Amino acid sequence: MNRFDFTPYRRSTVGFDRLFDLLENAGRNSGDNYPPFNIERRGEDAYRITLAVAGFKPDELDITAQQNLLVVSGRKNPEAQDASQFLHVGIAQRGFERRFELADFVRVDGANLEDGLLFIDLVREVPEAMKPKKIAIAGQKTLTLVEGDKEAGKAA
Repeated sequence: MNRFDFTPYRRSTVGFDRLFDLLENAGRNSGDNYPPFNIERRGEDAYRITLAVAGFKPDELDITAQQNLLVVSGRKNPEAQDASQFLHVGIAQRGFERRFELADFVRVDGANLEDGLLFIDLVREVPEAMKPKKIAIAGQKTLTLVEGDKEAGKAA
């Protein structure tokens, strides 16, 4: 039994369905490890995903960013393979599709293919409307200083 039952939590929470779905699906999708990848935190709101895609050219890779989902896929062009007869094939050349669930307000900042590694930079940008704000309490008296009243302000 490798599956957790989130039913008790679903009954007592509202709006967390996406989180529970992510947790349930994480266990199911752990079978295929190709291509290998790293996820690193590069700052407070910056991340980088690095995929090892040796043998793939930029035109054979596709990166699609949707809301809360990043899909990276690779397909080898069949006509690109020459008439060589391989005696041993140890470098994987199969197609792949790797999915990454993204948190709210995370967007792809750029991608770069270098030395067989695909770097995808991500950044989290929380809109101003979603950031915490200080709320003034009505009825509170505030002391404001006028440029000419610096001495009066010190006495108060």
